[in-house]
Amino acid sequence: MPHSVFEPPPPPEELLNSPLNFIVRRFYSLILFIRGPAYRLPRHQPPIRVVCISDTHNNKKYLPDGDLLIHAGDLANNGTAAEIQVQIDWLKGQPHREKIVIAGNHDSYLDPRSRKSEDQGKNLDWGNIHYLERSAVTLSFPDRGDRQLNVYGAPEIPQCGGSEFAFQHSPERDVWANTIPMQTDILVTHTPPKYHLDLPAALGCQFLLQEVWRVQPRLHVFGHVHAGHGQETAHWDETQRAYESIMARRHTWATFDVPDAFAWLDVLRLLCYSLQGILWSRVWGGANAGSLLVNASLSYRSTGKLANPVQVVEI
Repeated sequence: MPHSVFEPPPPPEELLNSPLNFIVRRFYSLILFIRGPAYRLPRHQPPIRVVCISDTHNNKKYLPDGDLLIHAGDLANNGTAAEIQVQIDWLKGQPHREKIVIAGNHDSYLDPRSRKSEDQGKNLDWGNIHYLERSAVTLSFPDRGDRQLNVYGAPEIPQCGGSEFAFQHSPERDVWANTIPMQTDILVTHTPPKYHLDLPAALGCQFLLQEVWRVQPRLHVFGHVHAGHGQETAHWDETQRAYESIMARRHTWATFDVPDAFAWLDVLRLLCYSLQGILWSRVWGGANAGSLLVNASLSYRSTGKLANPVQVVEI
């Protein structure tokens, strides 16, 4: 039986599907590691500690302390108001100074189109949580040098289920163009940007990727693809463009992969620009001014268990 696209394919299958993409994914990860952090922390101001979680699906676990807690959607499983309120109450009880929550596709109550009939007319008590739905908030941190962060959150995802799923749109429809404010420091979405922490099946959104290229927030937190959990730097340069161009070539089996001359031109570009990026950051001492991408899914694959570690970053 074929495995779900939301599960990582076995390495031999991934290799057979596209030897080129298999090698490039691992090479690109190595290059990002060598280049180092996406950005430098402020020298004369204390960093803000951000605790990132997503896809808890009615479950709870211990959360480390921090200044800002972000939940990137899928609080619930069936998405009833009662399920979501239980998760909200858990988050309200956390010690973090500021808390941000957006919806995921399983949070049906939060989208009137997917809200169950028995939940009509019910309300949620968000308490001290900022719930963002295509909206922004400016957060202040007096004990962190009076620093401020602009946070924008939006729940939209490419369609992946039936009418019971919230905030879905056609994969061919661009719902992101020019929607994210340019001054955004932290972006919170449920879907990943395409080709980044979204598995070889590339389950993220291509239009979100284009919008994130335009805005380039310091931190982008998302979830949805449980097995894509982790962190990745984004430098918004020609190295990244070459990588995404290679990933966009959807090959089927190796016989269609190796003869693709245009793909090999992208590989050559990737090699050249990767060397340039390493020289810039490691030899010439250039400052990186990119973004950190975080897939904060706590659910381990499709097990229903919160076995992925909590992602904690400083900004």
